[in-house]
Amino acid sequence: MDEFEKQEKRIIAILGTKKLDVTRKTLSTYLKYLKNHVEIPCQLTGIEDFEWEEAYVFGFGSKREYEELKKTQPSYKDKFNLIKFVDDIDDYYDGIFVDVERVSDKKKFVIALADLKSTDRKSKNYQLLDDYSVWFVNNR
Repeated sequence: MDEFEKQEKRIIAILGTKKLDVTRKTLSTYLKYLKNHVEIPCQLTGIEDFEWEEAYVFGFGSKREYEELKKTQPSYKDKFNLIKFVDDIDDYYDGIFVDVERVSDKKKFVIALADLKSTDRKSKNYQLLDDYSVWFVNNR
C-alpha cells in the first residue's frame, strides 16, 4: 500500500465513510477528532504563503511594505503556538479555523487550519494535520 492509500485509509477511518466530500457534517466530524487527538503544545507554521502575501512573495509588491504588514499580519514563515480549535466552521472555503499565538511577539490570530502544518515532522500532530489539509484541499 503506497502513502496515498495509507493516508486515504486514515481519513476514511476518521470520517467513518468512504464518501470524502467536504460538508458541514464531515468538517464537524473532523473537528471533533482533531480536538481529541492533536496534542498540545503544538507549534505550527504556514504550508505556503498566505493569501494576503501572494503579491509580495511573487515580487509584485514593495519589500518594505511587506515587512511592515508582517508586523500586524500572520506570515507563512512565522511560527505559531496552537491555542485552540474554533468551533465555527466554513464548509465552503476555509474549513476548520484555529486560534494561534505568534511565537515572536505573542500576537494572536485566527487562521484556517488547512493553511498550517506542524513544525515537528516527527510528531503525531504532523501527520494528523497533513491528513486534514490534504483531505480538505482535495475534496472541497
